Amino acid sequence: MSSSQDRASFWDHLGELRAAVLRTLALTVVCGIVAFVFKDVLFGIVLAPADPGFATYGLLSAVGAWGGDTTSVGDFSVRLINTGLARQFVVHMKAALCAGALCASPYAVYQIFRFVSPALYADERRYVVRVAGWGYVMFMAGVLVSYFLIFPLTFRFLGTYQVSADIENMISLDFYMSTLAVMSLALGIVFEIPVVAWLFAKLGFVTAAFLRRYRKHAIVAILVVAAVITPTSDVFTLSIVALPMWLLYEASIIIIR
Repeated sequence: MSSSQDRASFWDHLGELRAAVLRTLALTVVCGIVAFVFKDVLFGIVLAPADPGFATYGLLSAVGAWGGDTTSVGDFSVRLINTGLARQFVVHMKAALCAGALCASPYAVYQIFRFVSPALYADERRYVVRVAGWGYVMFMAGVLVSYFLIFPLTFRFLGTYQVSADIENMISLDFYMSTLAVMSLALGIVFEIPVVAWLFAKLGFVTAAFLRRYRKHAIVAILVVAAVITPTSDVFTLSIVALPMWLLYEASIIIIR
């Protein structure tokens, strides 16, 4: 009798998980359809870092002017081109799907917590809320840092770099989109470092002294990881991706301490 009850309970939980996944997917599709319909708004946001009038370039130009540099950071021009018959439609669909997943992500986190919370004690539930909440906040912070800082600087530097004035830079739309998506996802994951460090410290796996002792090893590991996750192979992109990772590592030491 106990075995049959356990099997019934297992299938009940599996059914609940399936329902949660289907609800999340349904909301993602709905948000994706809305994003697909509002194409101008979607690509106004997606293509903004390629515009010389983007807020980041204006801010950097203002900072440079305050320091006595009259050169405008936003004074550049990079052409985006399409290299396939159906590529613009495919890119449109991918961008809408990514936007849908991003908009539905808070609901996905809620569904995960709703599924696992009945099996947790009250104190465990508090820890899960903290980890899930701060994990989501840090992930979104990483995405925003990538969008407003890392990706624009990378695009501005590499898109205008020339070995000769006779060679014009033309970036394919597909490559632009894939680079933006990969860097946003990578920075979102990287920004989870303080949350993971805090969790490991709570579990007794690491201490602030341990992280300080192996700081040099961590810097080497950060450079290796940055080289792997960057979609381009240049030193500039590697540096601006590795710098936030190192700052997050130092922040983890402070949080644990």
